[in-house]
Amino acid sequence: MRVLFWGTPAFAVPALRALGEEGHEIVAVVTQPDKPSGRGLSTGMSAVKEAAISEMIPVLQPANPYGDDFAASVRELEPDLSVVVAYGQILKPQVLALPLLGSVNIHASLLPELRGAAPIHWAVINGHSETGVTIMQMEAGLDSGPMLFQVREEIRADESTSELSVRLAEIGAEAMVEALALMEAGEITATAQDHSRATYAPKLDRYVARLDWTLPAIEVARWIRGLDSVPGAWSELRGEPVKFFAPRVELHSGLPGEVLEAREGVGVLIAAGREAVRVREVQPAGKRRMEADEWIRGRGVKVGDLFA
Repeated sequence: MRVLFWGTPAFAVPALRALGEEGHEIVAVVTQPDKPSGRGLSTGMSAVKEAAISEMIPVLQPANPYGDDFAASVRELEPDLSVVVAYGQILKPQVLALPLLGSVNIHASLLPELRGAAPIHWAVINGHSETGVTIMQMEAGLDSGPMLFQVREEIRADESTSELSVRLAEIGAEAMVEALALMEAGEITATAQDHSRATYAPKLDRYVARLDWTLPAIEVARWIRGLDSVPGAWSELRGEPVKFFAPRVELHSGLPGEVLEAREGVGVLIAAGREAVRVREVQPAGKRRMEADEWIRGRGVKVGDLFA
């Protein structure tokens, strides 16, 4: 099958590689334009572009993937199908319909639950015990198209979004390969979603990522794990933001946001609305992510400090 592949972050790379390994011809990769990255603002390419270049696959990077010129360039490639994996931009119906068989998407949730940009993050934040991957036929609505294939997956205890994303990327790649095999054999049936059961997973920004220490510790820990590593759950200490990672709930109490313990070997213990959260990794403003012990040695935090 001739596939036009759409994707941008590392999450999409396993699917790109799996399709090629299974003998599908990747006629081109469509990814977001290169963006400045790092303190020096050097131009960085997406993970998908790097993978495409390594496999000598042509790359398209339209600022806006629509219009007559872009449509003409896609038609010249004569794709049978578009496969979309975390491309990062909503595609218009006329673009989705360009390939002979239309467009399919790997979505990291059990649709119709958690439609939207951040399904893995919200599954962890909401405390779900299970998630999965859905292969769906794309249409104009937000992740509302007919479902072609679905795989369920347990969310492990204390698992972060970063860790879960790695597993779901591989599961999604395998599911897409199997779905295309069934499609080619004429053995796949599209199932309409029950729109009355739909829930949503909107994009997370820095404002939403600010921690509320009045919440129970179990919820604070979910926010920390769910926002790892982007955008990163954060709070202010002495007017400067600090991001938190690797939390653990413990039976301690104090004023919400109060540092109850800060010593090497045990990390930083912070009181929540009920119980407390011990964090083992932090990222102070302007610095790299580090072990909490390193921050403590540098006297960045002490008992009695109050996060807000």
